[in-house]
Amino acid sequence: MDRFWNWNQASDHRELTINGVIAKDSWINDDIAPQIFQAELNDGHGPIDLWINSPDGDCTAAGQIYTMLMEYPDDINVKISGIAASAASVIAMAGTTVSMAPPALMMIHNPLTIVGGQEQDLNKAAQMLAETKEAIINAYVLKTNLPREKISTMMDKQTWMNVNKAIQLGFADKMLGEDPNVTNCYSYSEPENQMVMLNKLQPTTKSTIPVKSLQKRLSLLSH
Repeated sequence: MDRFWNWNQASDHRELTINGVIAKDSWINDDIAPQIFQAELNDGHGPIDLWINSPDGDCTAAGQIYTMLMEYPDDINVKISGIAASAASVIAMAGTTVSMAPPALMMIHNPLTIVGGQEQDLNKAAQMLAETKEAIINAYVLKTNLPREKISTMMDKQTWMNVNKAIQLGFADKMLGEDPNVTNCYSYSEPENQMVMLNKLQPTTKSTIPVKSLQKRLSLLSH
């Protein structure tokens, strides 16, 4: 059995690690590995920290793991330490929260296969790939709320995402190590930043200066 996952279970904490290729041998003809993964997943309770560092893998295995994690009753905190590409990105979508390390990457692309045979065999393979892509898009849409057409185009182009881009597009929620209590003013655009400053000034100031005048002065100060 190809084991690409590992559990580290303390009395009050569950940690699951997925490293390397997800199922070098496809789970299509493997009844043992999925059962073992499911049994180990159910052999405990409470939130799970799922660490992912995987470049690719089998769509069937990724789909089954995604479904098992989605059905788990407690939170799944996905933490991408290095890379979550291809099939691994599908598993990441099962996270209640998805965090990425500062140098981590995520990649999505179209499914692929190798097939030989007559024309009808190739046509069947093409149809299977098309349906597999639609199934994968379902998971991405559920997490990101992006339009299917946009995700489909991203998969066509084989899209790589650093943590900032992944957060912007909804594939991730936060950066590992980032303090959620610290507001970074540089995340605002210039007009938004001015309004934040105005909102802070207005409740405490007794000035009769019109808001537009304050905006103009702030604009001059920012240049």
